Amino acid sequence: MLGRRPDFKRERPSLEPLRSLPSRAILEAPLRLPGIREEALRSLGIETVGDLLEHLPHTHRDPAGARPIAELEPGQPATVVASVEEVREVPARGPRRARIEARVADASGALVAVWWGRRWLRHRLRVGDLLRLEGVPKEGGRFWVRDHEWLDREAAARAAGNAPSGESRPASLVPVHPASAELSARRLRHLVRRFAARALACPDPLPARLRAREGLPDRAAALLAAHFPRSFEEAEAARARLAFEELLLLQLALGRRRNARRARARAPAVEAPATALACWLETLPFEPTGDQRRAISVLTGELAGERPMNRLLMGEVGSGKTLVAAAAMLQVARAGYQAALMAPTETLAEQHHRTLDRLLGGTVPLALVTSTVGSRRRREALERLASGELPIVVGTHALIEPGVRFAALALAVIDEQHRFGVRQRAALERKGPNGLVPHVLHMTATPIPRTLALTAYGELDVTVLRELPRGRRPVETLVLAGEEGRREAMARVRAAVARGHQAFVVCPLVEESEALAARAATAEFERLTEGELRGLRLGLVHGQLPAAQRQETMARFAQGEIDVLVATSVVEVGIDVPNATVIVVEEAHRWGIAQLHQLRGRVGRGTAPSVCILIGDPSLPRLRALAAHSDGFRLAEIDLQLRGSGDVLGTRQHGLPSLRFARLPSDAPLLERAHAAAAELLARDPELADPEHQLLAAASEERFGAAAEPIPG
Repeated sequence: MLGRRPDFKRERPSLEPLRSLPSRAILEAPLRLPGIREEALRSLGIETVGDLLEHLPHTHRDPAGARPIAELEPGQPATVVASVEEVREVPARGPRRARIEARVADASGALVAVWWGRRWLRHRLRVGDLLRLEGVPKEGGRFWVRDHEWLDREAAARAAGNAPSGESRPASLVPVHPASAELSARRLRHLVRRFAARALACPDPLPARLRAREGLPDRAAALLAAHFPRSFEEAEAARARLAFEELLLLQLALGRRRNARRARARAPAVEAPATALACWLETLPFEPTGDQRRAISVLTGELAGERPMNRLLMGEVGSGKTLVAAAAMLQVARAGYQAALMAPTETLAEQHHRTLDRLLGGTVPLALVTSTVGSRRRREALERLASGELPIVVGTHALIEPGVRFAALALAVIDEQHRFGVRQRAALERKGPNGLVPHVLHMTATPIPRTLALTAYGELDVTVLRELPRGRRPVETLVLAGEEGRREAMARVRAAVARGHQAFVVCPLVEESEALAARAATAEFERLTEGELRGLRLGLVHGQLPAAQRQETMARFAQGEIDVLVATSVVEVGIDVPNATVIVVEEAHRWGIAQLHQLRGRVGRGTAPSVCILIGDPSLPRLRALAAHSDGFRLAEIDLQLRGSGDVLGTRQHGLPSLRFARLPSDAPLLERAHAAAAELLARDPELADPEHQLLAAASEERFGAAAEPIPG
């Protein structure tokens, strides 16, 4: 159950009779209203009657508890229920300064209600009308009205807390809809009241069996109760019912997309000699973790089948995702197929190329393809890919260019996959051989909360690496403020170098452009060289450096020839220098939790104690969270709570659906229920072809059509 089932079966505002059964046509009718520009409605996402009814209030006001006029205090906002005794218009210069005044009274006394700039009320207010007025009492017995509502006698009694005999229902709460400068919440409320009856034309996509099992009202009742509830509990129950439906439609779309890919596409069956992988694991200079071994086993099983693997590998910083990917790529190469690893930046692609070369020990040929690789090397690599001679390639977006052809691509590894668009990822998948699609392994170094895993990545199977390699020590995190904190940070850098270790200094994040970030990093490098870090060996890397120079600097840092590396965000992921024990992040408030956690992961890779120093305001919630927590998954949950799902991943670029009713992460329990219900429905009826499921299928495709389409193969 979604909580106590509210009483939805009662009167609703002005429900005029309908002359037809539920019909989408009634709701899809364009909303054309005299005196309201279409652009004003469109700015709020309202184009049809259905859009208006789905434009839910963001809060409600309680009209109950009206105070007697005699008890009002000047300057204290209040609600009164009073009858009109006299109405007059007070002219003034300009229509906005004109005002309507009405003498109103209740049993305790009288006052003058004042409406500014609402001359039309002169012809609406009548002596004897009963009104609920919200506003601010002023000196001299005046009351400046912010909002008003006509009441009947019973509604007035309920609002004043004096229900007639046998009447126990409270008055409806007053909805406050998301508004704009041109369309006020009050005007929207009146519009919704005017069109409320149209909600009865709304077809309900949820099967009756599911509604009964979950204790859900029909969609029309939920819409009406969401706008005009009798209590705050009923308002939340109505919204939760609509949110459950929305999340169910999403989970069905994602589930059908996954099923379609599995049913319609075939991948090469990769069967490498079992001894090849076992022997390779034995040659590693370290012991793989249990999580790594389990992940490798899962990937081995999926690669051996013709059903395309579509798996997300995520884990804690430093948990060894690249090793798991290397094992899968090695199996593909040993079976006579090809594997490609695509990274979002040249720096990360270069790091992956070095890491794979080190892990595979030169036993398998591999090459790097990026836009800055020399034309001769690039041409040679592409020729070897097309002929099948090159089994493993690492690159950036350059791998998806039309001129890049594979002879037998069986595995596509996409690192930091949330930084690629859907079309970019699909472009690599389309390079499979002979109508087959490659198996796909998506990787992310950013732990993803389950709520996002079920929404943004709901079509993927998920493998999690939580276990860190032996010997890894937790990184101490300090938040230091101002110039004094900065001096302490640089003193710690010098002390670490004196002990034979190395350090990172990461420049402030400049989002506008790589060129601006490069200039900021260059200026910081020069300042530190002549200032606090004078006498130390400093290096500089940023995204604007030529690839050869950047690679040389990184290699010198890894070999210990550079004491302090001054860098931009290019070192956020993929840099592995065990001797680095200090990282200083300038102006940490410019970075998000996930980025700072990734940067912190650049140190603590050896056996020596390490520290991450964040220069920023210690009172900022995200900086406090980083100082208190080292678990990336816990930090991801905190990040989701602080920023919301749309900002954590970015709705447009990363495919996170836009939700109208659901509120993540607070609706995580609803999401879990919707996920379970969708799985059960698709297990019984994979195509949603049964008559009772056809409305559900249509609604899912209409609401999340792009998600329901299979990935191109």
